[in-house]
Amino acid sequence: MRSNRIFNLYRILISSLGSQHWWPADSPFEVIIGAILTQNTNWKNVEISINNLKKANLLSPNSIFNCSINDLKSYIKPSGFYRVKSDYLKYFVKEFIEHYDGDMSRLMEIESSKLRNWLLSIKGIGEETADSILLYALDRSIFVVDAYTKRIFLRHNLINKDADYKEIQSLVEETLPNDPKILGEFHALLVKVGKNFCKKKNPLCRECPIFIFPT
Repeated sequence: MRSNRIFNLYRILISSLGSQHWWPADSPFEVIIGAILTQNTNWKNVEISINNLKKANLLSPNSIFNCSINDLKSYIKPSGFYRVKSDYLKYFVKEFIEHYDGDMSRLMEIESSKLRNWLLSIKGIGEETADSILLYALDRSIFVVDAYTKRIFLRHNLINKDADYKEIQSLVEETLPNDPKILGEFHALLVKVGKNFCKKKNPLCRECPIFIFPT
């Protein structure tokens, strides 16, 4: 059964690679900013941008809201696509302040499906970004599906090539315990495998910890 194979995959990865301690951040709001900035770039570039924002004391909803768009662009330029991402950050903090006074504790009180719908209504936030925010910033039991997950699952015949986001997400959520720490760990482990071994081109299959995992 696919569910047994998903669980075994998690077990092999956590045993081989250990805990990934993801998402690195000093606050839930910083996680949200990172989730928006990491779109279409690597995390090292995001870290530079976040450090720039920290130095400028711009890691709060109101400070980003009041920051000039040109200054914001310069701070997050290392993340790439900085023009559109600066708009996305502005859109998010505007909605956050208008609906929840920029208060993270108020977000924590909102039911997950309602919160997800609200996030998805904000320009620049798609399913992967919304679920990253829910899982890593708000500690909700939801699995994040990304390109690494799809590639690994497809290569190991866990999904069909036309499987959509919801199908893959449900497959994991119905298999693993309803625990944000485990779901986050599994996502982080898959990211590590995707980056280091199961590459889009020239994958390092024989070096991969799941090379012997049945297909």
